[in-house]
Amino acid sequence: MRVFSSIDELRHTLDALRRQGRTVGLVPTMGYLHAGHMELVSRARAENDIVVVSIFVNPLQFGPAEDLSKYPRDLERDAAMLRQAGVNFLFSPGVEDMYSRPMLTVVDVPDLGRELEGAVRPGHFAGVATVVCKLFNIVQPQTAYFGEKDYQQVVIIKRMVDDLAVPVRVISVPTVRDSDGLALSSRNVYLSEAERRAAVIVPQTLDEAERLVADGLSDPVELEARLTAFLDREPLAKPEVVAVRDAATLQKVTSIADPVVVALFVRVGSTRLLDNRVVSNNRVVSNNRVVSNNRVVGDNRVVGNKRVIGGQSLPGKGVTR
Repeated sequence: MRVFSSIDELRHTLDALRRQGRTVGLVPTMGYLHAGHMELVSRARAENDIVVVSIFVNPLQFGPAEDLSKYPRDLERDAAMLRQAGVNFLFSPGVEDMYSRPMLTVVDVPDLGRELEGAVRPGHFAGVATVVCKLFNIVQPQTAYFGEKDYQQVVIIKRMVDDLAVPVRVISVPTVRDSDGLALSSRNVYLSEAERRAAVIVPQTLDEAERLVADGLSDPVELEARLTAFLDREPLAKPEVVAVRDAATLQKVTSIADPVVVALFVRVGSTRLLDNRVVSNNRVVSNNRVVSNNRVVGDNRVVGNKRVIGGQSLPGKGVTR
């Protein structure tokens, strides 16, 4: 595995490989890798000749009071994991490499970026879209891989690619979870033992959403209220976003008919945890898992390092979890 920090050197190397007809897949990350990231790498390796993983803690997507300075970093550890996984190139630029002078250009999808997580983290998704667009321009991959835990991010990047005619296919990969259901996240390291035990309330709330919708609840306002009350049973959990939105547009809905995303943004201690599930009437899609009339008819989940595959998957654009 070769490691680059220089944009020009990486571009020169990849240009030569593309001229040989090699395909390139990109996995953008902020590092402190876990099994969820490695699932993205595994998918990229299966579908491309060359895999590039970027590690860059992007200051543009952090607010002034957020955790930029303490965000976990361990480049040596990450590089060893990627080398063992067979990654070809690691791109780990510094801030001065990516932003050699103050950025005057911003890529934004405001109608999507102001919703949900964006409502409590103003400017966050403009920072995300800007850095992802720049990484796409640097690497020029045919495909790029993102985790479905960050559902809103996937929707925004897909829309950015469509609107700007960026020649990159965006692939979303099912969320990887611990055995108790908590979605893996680099920020989980912030949780104390008590907070980690409490954090299971987040996936349990999504299970509750699945149960309520399967039982016939179709009023999104009532569903939000009942899920908020469910979260309130855990004293360490402080919900910041509990929302039911259209799965494609992230806009509010009047009833649960077409697929909707149940989005949670919950603070446990000082750590914000993000998770979601897509549901529709009596059919629920969770990590590409379809439940209809209490019968599992398809499953494509990732738990820990194990993939469970069975049945048929629900047709769609691949951004549901």
